[in-house]
Amino acid sequence: DIIKEQNRELRGTQRAISRDRAALEKQEKQLELEIKKMAKTGNKEACKVLAKQLVQLRKQKNRTYAVSSKVTSMSTQTKVMNSQMKMAGAMSATAKTMQAVNKKMDPQKTLQTMQNFQKENMKMEMTEEMINDTLDDIFDASDEEEESQDIVNQVLDEIGIEISGKMAKAPSAARGLPSASASTATISDEEIERQLKALGVD
Repeated sequence: DIIKEQNRELRGTQRAISRDRAALEKQEKQLELEIKKMAKTGNKEACKVLAKQLVQLRKQKNRTYAVSSKVTSMSTQTKVMNSQMKMAGAMSATAKTMQAVNKKMDPQKTLQTMQNFQKENMKMEMTEEMINDTLDDIFDASDEEEESQDIVNQVLDEIGIEISGKMAKAPSAARGLPSASASTATISDEEIERQLKALGVD
């Protein structure tokens, strides 16, 4: 509020200076006309007096420019101070916010949370890898069984043995395969913990 009031006063002062300068310029023109009149009539003494007045008036007019420049500078400084005060206020509010956030944050808890996440993530990856290995073994065994059956059929065909109907009761490859639920071993947390410790993860 103080800065706003000061800015209003400075603007008022600037307007007053401009009015004074305009009045001085008007007087200057009148003196110039009077000097010309006196010169035409040959009145040298009057010309000298009026010329001195004109010099003083022009000096006073020049002073108004200097004062106006000073007022403008003061107005600029006031605006800069106002901006700096706003910036200081914003920094103060930000500092309080950061202080409150820092109080809420516990570095040890944050670190523990990150370590727990890493640990559980590794456990999940290891579990997924074990399941994938088991599934690969199942499907690999199925492929090998099919290949073996194809070879047997080919050999029997070559030697001319008719197997149609004779091997209907033979167990199929799919019948001999273990089911996914039976083959997939349950992985305990203790086993995963043991493997994590072996890897150096606490």
